[in-house]
Amino acid sequence: MRASVFVGTSLDGFIARPNGALDFLDAGGNEPHGYEQFMASVDALVIGRHTFETALGFGGWVYGTKPVFVLSTRALPPLPPGAVVERLAGDPVAIVRQLDARGVRHAYVDGGITIQRFLNAGLIQRLIISRVPVLIGAGIPLFGSLLHDIPLRHIATRHYPGGLVQSEYEVAA
Repeated sequence: MRASVFVGTSLDGFIARPNGALDFLDAGGNEPHGYEQFMASVDALVIGRHTFETALGFGGWVYGTKPVFVLSTRALPPLPPGAVVERLAGDPVAIVRQLDARGVRHAYVDGGITIQRFLNAGLIQRLIISRVPVLIGAGIPLFGSLLHDIPLRHIATRHYPGGLVQSEYEVAA
């Protein structure tokens, strides 16, 4: 199973404000930047509990009928109509084994802690990071402590009229 990350950050590397707010992401101009094409390429999402709760607050279920696996040890709140959501718990290797056994071939991994855990376990193959032209000074970092260096190979960098700069990397084996 392949696992990819598609994430937006402030220029200073934060994926959310300290309180989890994502309001600064609008500074990127809200223009098309490949998210729809990326979502069409994935079979399922693997997201952390905090990311799931944030998505619930968007005012509508943003993932359509795409299967979403929420990593949590607690029961999930009521789901929006039409949402295909399942709670999973365990380490990233066990999660990938479960998803692979279910036929998931390409998963979108999202959420700060979840991304960090999957990176540390060597389970992410591709990173697409969109840097929004704003400094927020504090927040939840995309990358926390790592167990070891993770070498990356640059694939492409794109820029957009609204100031968004997006870089794509493969994790070098």
